[in-house]
Amino acid sequence: MPDTNASIETKTPNKEGIFPAGQMILFILITALFFLWAIPNNLNDVLIRQFMKSFEISRFQAGLVQSAFYIGYFLFAMPAALLMRRLGYKFGFIIGLLLYGIGTILFWPAALVGQYWFFLMALFVIASGLSFLETASNPFIAQMGSPETSAQRLNFSQAFNPLGSIVGVFIGKIYIFSGIELQSGQIASMQAAGTYPAYLRFETLRVVKPYLFLAAVVLVWAFFILLKKFPAIQSEHEDSGDHGHFRDLLKHRHFLLAVLAQFMYVGAQVGTWSYLIQYVQDNTHLPEKPAANYLIVSLVAFGIGRFVSTALMRVVRPNRLMGAYAVINVLLVTVGVLHPGWIGVWAMVLTSFFMSLMFPTIFALGLKGLGPNTKIGGSLIVMAIVGGAALTPLMGLINDRTHSIALAYLVPLAGYVSVAAYAFLGTTRGLAVEAAPSDAQVAL
Repeated sequence: MPDTNASIETKTPNKEGIFPAGQMILFILITALFFLWAIPNNLNDVLIRQFMKSFEISRFQAGLVQSAFYIGYFLFAMPAALLMRRLGYKFGFIIGLLLYGIGTILFWPAALVGQYWFFLMALFVIASGLSFLETASNPFIAQMGSPETSAQRLNFSQAFNPLGSIVGVFIGKIYIFSGIELQSGQIASMQAAGTYPAYLRFETLRVVKPYLFLAAVVLVWAFFILLKKFPAIQSEHEDSGDHGHFRDLLKHRHFLLAVLAQFMYVGAQVGTWSYLIQYVQDNTHLPEKPAANYLIVSLVAFGIGRFVSTALMRVVRPNRLMGAYAVINVLLVTVGVLHPGWIGVWAMVLTSFFMSLMFPTIFALGLKGLGPNTKIGGSLIVMAIVGGAALTPLMGLINDRTHSIALAYLVPLAGYVSVAAYAFLGTTRGLAVEAAPSDAQVAL
């Protein structure tokens, strides 16, 4: 389709407003969810370090925190989509927040029992709720307004996600990290004195209060959304027409490639942040609390990148901007792998600015032209978040085998290569669909 693609290249970016007219309160309520689900996502980065200490486990075993979490996303995204197709987006938001709240409450009995598997189960429940929230929120925000500005609107709402990430890491640094890092001689002395089990229990119990507070906030927000009346969204009215079919999605090459790109991207993002504290400690020998500051700086860069990218998309096509960002990240991670130390640390921190637009942009471009399959398609892209479950333990395994956390960052490097390939080669069909007025009316 050379003629179609040529016309796309010359099309100027749309200048329409990105906010939904007459629905700002609801838009704010749902946008706040992007903030709320980011908190446990990035508390995981703290938990990995904390559980290595309190349960005396390897980096590979600690990486199972992300596996339990993102498997919950994977298993519940499709049921969430099917239930919302029958009962609507509001149902998805309420169920998601209830599961989120229940999972955070489970941290209390998990700490009392003192078993690692119990915490993994609680994280699975939290992620199951977040799967409902993400499956609902991303397409809902994308559809609250003009289809031409869906990527910008979704990037704006997603810009509040890193703010929640920063809050999550701050909570972990202040309320979970004790700052006590025992050397082998100190551990031996405490074991001889019989005080070491009490120390491990003290470290385990530190996770309880932050998660109980989070549970209270989440359940209150569920009540606010329950009271709010929701507008009609076109793709919700599938009972009156075409329900869509899974096999129809196979016809959309840009969608299938979006699922793959999202899998690789999420693996890259989660892996980068999960082991950043370890990368800093291994290569600069900083204690855990100062090392956590670099994760916070990384998340600040991520948040700034979201807002900057939303503005740039008014003059640069989303796929081109994402492709350029992905290439830059390939170069930065290469520096981090080859030059571990302060240069590598700052290179890794800077990747967060350029990864900032990738998730919402892949999501929005992948949904172009899916019509009645929008919810199902959105759920499959959310299921691709399982990349975080697959690639994060792989990084831990590489570290355990090579004793180099820097080499483990070859995994995120592969993720950014995949995103660059999707941006430049895999989005053309979706953009062609967007350019056709008849299809755009059905899409987002």
